[in-house]
Amino acid sequence: MSPLVQLAAEEAENPLIPPIPELVIGLIAFVIVFGFLAWKLLPNINKVLEERREAIEGGIEKAEAAQTEAQSVLEQYKAQLAEARHEAARLRQEAQEQGATLIAEMRAEGQRQREEIVAAGHAQIAADRKAASASLRQDVGRLATELAGKLVGESLEDHARQSRVIDRFLDELDEKAEATR
Repeated sequence: MSPLVQLAAEEAENPLIPPIPELVIGLIAFVIVFGFLAWKLLPNINKVLEERREAIEGGIEKAEAAQTEAQSVLEQYKAQLAEARHEAARLRQEAQEQGATLIAEMRAEGQRQREEIVAAGHAQIAADRKAASASLRQDVGRLATELAGKLVGESLEDHARQSRVIDRFLDELDEKAEATR
């Protein structure tokens, strides 16, 4: 066969369709490579995917557990905060009540001390009035006796008589003073 005939025969074949023996050899090689990959790589790929899936699911479970724990801690915090506010309000109320009681006690003590001071003042005034009255009686009595002695012209030194005259004179003055009131 001449080279031209061979070229003509080759041109009659479709260049897109490979020859049958090459197709069979390519198919056998593909099956061998695919079988090897399925036998060696597929278990490793499945193992890595399974580990990854477990890690993701474990992470989700851990996140859910952490979220649940955080929610629980938040509820405890809110409960403690509410309790602390209630305790602060109770302490504030007790302090106000104690303050009011202390003020009432101090007022009562002040009132009692004021009454004692006023009573002591009244007693002192009464004592001073009595002392002044006695001193005044003596001075008035002495002056009246001297004046009466000068008017009568004799000495009125008798103490008993002098006291009776003075007492009578002062009693008359007291009666006149009370009558004018």
